[in-house]
Amino acid sequence: MARSKQQDAWEFFGELLKERREEAGLSQGELGRRVFVSGAYIGLFEQGIRKPQLDVAKRIDEVLQTGGIFERTWRKLINKSPYASYFSAVAELEAVATRICEFAPAVVPGLLQTAEYARAVTVAMHPFATEEFIEEKVTARIDRATILRGTTRPEYWVILHENAVLTPVGGQAVMAATLDHIATLARERKALATVLPRSVGAHAHMTGSLKLMEFEDQPPTAYTETGFSGTLLDDPAVVKQAQRAYDLLRVATLSPEASLALIESAAEDYRRCASTT
Repeated sequence: MARSKQQDAWEFFGELLKERREEAGLSQGELGRRVFVSGAYIGLFEQGIRKPQLDVAKRIDEVLQTGGIFERTWRKLINKSPYASYFSAVAELEAVATRICEFAPAVVPGLLQTAEYARAVTVAMHPFATEEFIEEKVTARIDRATILRGTTRPEYWVILHENAVLTPVGGQAVMAATLDHIATLARERKALATVLPRSVGAHAHMTGSLKLMEFEDQPPTAYTETGFSGTLLDDPAVVKQAQRAYDLLRVATLSPEASLALIESAAEDYRRCASTT
C-alpha cells in the first residue's frame, strides 16, 4: 500500500522528537516518566507508529523546552487528518489495541467495510462533496481496516444489529460483497461476528454505536458515536458501565455459527436480487 503524506509527516514528528530528546540527554524512559507515559510509548511516537495526545505534546514541549514546536506540529497534522476531529484519536488507539469489541446498530462498522460500501456511506453523508474528498475518506477507512490482517492484529469482536445486515447500503451487489467480506474474516478467524436479531427489541445500548478497546500497557477505553459526534471515554467507572452494556448485548445475540449462517444467507439473497435487476 502506498505511503500517505500524513504518515510521512508523523514520522518526521517522531524524528524531530528523537533528535530533541537526545539533545536533552534523556532516554525514552526518562522522557516518558516526565510526561507521564511509558518509555515504550515514546518509542512508538518516535517511529511514527503512535501519535501523542495534545496534552502529551504540550508536556514534551515543556520538558524539552522547545518553545511549543510539538504542540504546533500536532495541531497542524491533526487538522490535516482524514478523520473527523472527534474520531482521530480513536483511529490511533485502534492501531495499538490488543482487543476491540464493537457494536454496530445500523451500519456495518468501518473495520468491516469494503471500499464500495464505504463510498456509498460517505456519499450519502456528503452528497455535494468533491470526488477528491470522497476518495480521501474511503481510503482512510480502508487503510484502518488493515489492522485486522496484520501479524499483530487485535482480537476483534463485533455485534451487528440485524438492521445493519438487512439494509442494502450501496445496492444489492455492494451488500453481497460486503457480507461476503465479513463472512471471510469470520471464517479466517480474524473477526468474531455475531448478529443481534431485530426480534430482541429493546437492548442494552439504544443510543448509537459502541466500541471498547483494550491495550497492552494502558487502561481500557470506550467510544460511543451518534450521527454527528463521538465521545472517547476513559473514566474507569464509565468504561465499566460500557463493558457491562456490551456483555448484555452479547448474551442476546445469535451464536457465532447461527450468525455466520444468517450473514451468508443474506449475502446470497442480495446476490440473487442483483443478478435479476
